[in-house]
Amino acid sequence: MKKIHVVLSAFSLFICSILAFSCSKRDLTHETYQKTIEELTYLSNLERTTDDAKAAMMNAIAKTYLANGRDTQLIVYLTEWVEEHPQDKFNAYWLLMVAYSYMNTNAEPMAEFYFERIIKNYQDLIVMGQSVHFLCLENLIKISRNPESRIKYFNQLINRFPANISITEIYMRLAREYEKIGEWTKALKTYNMFIEQPDSATIQIADIPDAYNYAKTLIDFNNSPKNWTFKSLGALENAIKEAIFRYQPKKLDTYRSKVNFFAVSWKQDENASTGQVDFSMANYMHGNRITCDKDLIPGPTPNEAYLRTTGWTTMPTWYFYFREVNFPADPDIHGTWEWAGIYIGDML
Repeated sequence: MKKIHVVLSAFSLFICSILAFSCSKRDLTHETYQKTIEELTYLSNLERTTDDAKAAMMNAIAKTYLANGRDTQLIVYLTEWVEEHPQDKFNAYWLLMVAYSYMNTNAEPMAEFYFERIIKNYQDLIVMGQSVHFLCLENLIKISRNPESRIKYFNQLINRFPANISITEIYMRLAREYEKIGEWTKALKTYNMFIEQPDSATIQIADIPDAYNYAKTLIDFNNSPKNWTFKSLGALENAIKEAIFRYQPKKLDTYRSKVNFFAVSWKQDENASTGQVDFSMANYMHGNRITCDKDLIPGPTPNEAYLRTTGWTTMPTWYFYFREVNFPADPDIHGTWEWAGIYIGDML
């Protein structure tokens, strides 16, 4: 879509204040306020007033309304103008003011309506170096609660304004929205695009802790055979106990999760994995008699459990950590159980 570049040299710095919601209110008497509006309206209606000058006058009127807390008057004034002057090249800007005024009064659904209206019905405007459409999309993402709508906005940001955003962060946020609505094929593809970005392993994303490990675990799990999972917690427990009782370390190795399996102390983070390459249960059995507790220990949620075992070399007590697989992308695997890690030492 073609962008209209507009130089608004006659405009005040109102655009900066409206974007930051920081326009300070002036202490005007009602008479002074009313007189200011009337004078500006009179000047803007003069036949000899150019379009740019008229726009500057309208901007000053809007600023006066806003500075005096007259959001309703501002909204009525600008929406009536847009309705009566559909060809005005500044209409996208006027409606942007309307949308911000609704946000300023906590009427976010109305603000969303106007941000959407601008993108759908008006060419983009570049005002003081700012794209009106870009500002609309940024705010739509902030206030929209609908995943389908947010997906649309994220994709528009990626396709239209790649230089204005962190592509890495947007890929992560877009993938999360796909995940929310169960679009797992698109979610996994987008998580993979996130992983492929050069800064994906180091980026810090507000409200998405450990984004890289989250995405990588999903991708790795999706690409794995997933042949270590069990239909039920009981089946997993019985298989582990039998392999220990029969001294079958190789079988135990096959039962371990092949994605992010960890072996840490209780004080360590499970994400600080010791790695799976060359990790063999045989290295820690050495003919010792390994025993298991009769009953599992419930985990912090119904989807987790621990099996206490003793007799291992070095630290003798290990707790096998079992968890239910959360992977809705594959209904056959989702809800099965896996042996996900080991906590070494006595439980804290």
